[in-house]
Parts: sequence; structure tokens; C-alpha cells
Amino acid sequence: MNKFLLFKDKLKTSLQNLPGIEAQLKMAPITRLQELQKQRNSAKPRKSAVLVLFYPYKEKLMLVLMKRTDDNTVHSGQISFPGGKYEKQDKNLQETALREANEEMGIIPEKVEIIGELSKLYIPPSNFEVFPYVGFTAERPDFIANKIEVARIIETEVNILLNPATFTKKDINHRNGSLVNVPCYYFDNNLIWGATAMLISELTMIINNDYNEVFNN
Repeated sequence: MNKFLLFKDKLKTSLQNLPGIEAQLKMAPITRLQELQKQRNSAKPRKSAVLVLFYPYKEKLMLVLMKRTDDNTVHSGQISFPGGKYEKQDKNLQETALREANEEMGIIPEKVEIIGELSKLYIPPSNFEVFPYVGFTAERPDFIANKIEVARIIETEVNILLNPATFTKKDINHRNGSLVNVPCYYFDNNLIWGATAMLISELTMIINNDYNEVFNN
């Protein structure tokens, strides 16, 4: 069994025991913590889904992210996983994640093997509840960015996200007009914060041991 298949099998097992909100909150901005206190008073959240896609490329384990276009919406210009809101024609939220990944960056749903999920995450600014699906493809997809929604596709080596040097804190201009110091992942001029960083925080906590066992031995 090659190392990519071995990692996939190990991760499939590890996803049965999620660390959940404890892991997510390690990357939560102070504004998010304040907003989460108000969650129970909010309107019923809308459902959405994202695809956390692993694939092998040049003997390295990769993960794909995207920088959204600047369109003046709540999350414009931010880095995220491919995904979006649930539509009535979707059979389920897994189909939502695959459909959106196809629309945004040309990932073919039939080539993706979904092996599990991360913990769902509520996003107060947009009132979305996000369901993250973890998938694998046997080879690197032929990415085609939807220029309306995607400014840039970011192919990321997994070991970069596991490197403690990638974690830092930076000041960002918050939508409320203030300057906020947020925990983030920063590499190659890519700044990942907010909901996506919170999802990555749980993901890295889950995969750290499996990755080191398979790729660093």
C-alpha cells in the first residue's frame, strides 16, 4: 500500500473521533467568541458545505484552498475551502460540497472519494452553518477557476499547515471598521483566518499524528 492510501485509511479512522469546538476555538478571533455568545438569539442558520480535498502531487500530500474574489459580500477576498450554500436540488449537504467545488474550481465529483466529515461550524457574520466534507482524489485534479467567484486557487502542501511557524497573529481590518488582532495561518503571502482557520485547526489536530507516522518515518 502506498503512503497516500495508508494516510487516507488512517484519516478515515481518525475522523470517527473529532475534537470539535475545542480545536476550532484555538483559531477563533475575539470577535468570533463574542458573536458566538449571541448565536442562540440569531435567526435559523442557513446550511452550507465545503470540500476539504486531499490529493497527491509530486510525492507530496496536498490540500486545495481558494481566494475568493472581492465582490463586497461578507467573506469577499478571503481564503476558504471550495463550497457554498445548500440548494434545493441538492440531495444532501455532501452533494452541495461536491457541486460547489465543481462550479468553483472544476473538481469532478465522481473522482472524489468522501471519507468523513469535520465538525460543523456556525459563522455568525453570514448566519451560515457549515458542514465540512473530507475527500480524496487519486491524482491532482485539473483545476479550472471560476473567475466570477475565485480570484486564485491555492494548492497547499499539508506539511506547511502542520508547521508551527505557519501559525501567527496579525492585524486585520474588521468589517465593523476596527483593527482586530486575529490568530491566523500565514504562508506565501496567504493569510487564512476566521472560519477557514478554525476548520484547519481541527483538521491539523486530527491529522498531525497520522501525517508524521506515514510521511516522516
